[in-house]
Amino acid sequence: MVKLVVAGLWVCIVTLGAVFFSVRLATAPVVAPEADAKAPTELVRGESITVPMISEGGVKGYFLGRISFMVNKEKLKGIKLPMSELMTDELFTLLVGNKMVDIADMQAFDLVAFREAIKGDINKRFGDDLVEEVLVEQLDYLSKEDVRATAEAPKSPVSPPVKIVEGVKVEDPASR
Repeated sequence: MVKLVVAGLWVCIVTLGAVFFSVRLATAPVVAPEADAKAPTELVRGESITVPMISEGGVKGYFLGRISFMVNKEKLKGIKLPMSELMTDELFTLLVGNKMVDIADMQAFDLVAFREAIKGDINKRFGDDLVEEVLVEQLDYLSKEDVRATAEAPKSPVSPPVKIVEGVKVEDPASR
């Protein structure tokens, strides 16, 4: 009789332990809300800009670009300057001043370094981590000869611009 009671208790303990550990392993761990919450971001659309490529004392061609930003919404409230103008200034600095893009060797263009340079310089200007992500929608190059040929004979076929970056399509939040 004692053996029967001990065997029954043993079966109950093993069953309860198995149920306890299976339920514990099956449920997801609870994540702290502070660790999971990211800062709210806002899309700042960039304008289409044309940046001249100056070399050897003259204009060789033009960069056609459109770049947008994902910025920290809370930190954006304290900024009085318009982001699109700041972005345009930064693009002029990078594309004209630093010669980041070499048209002769398009394979050497590093998109990640380009994005990080824009992000780092704008964040450095504000002394804060305002820009969280840089979205390159378009970055093309059009030579001076192609622009001149289009102006002189608008109906004649023109070679398409050189695609530097294919880019991502960014939709306005209002259009969603």
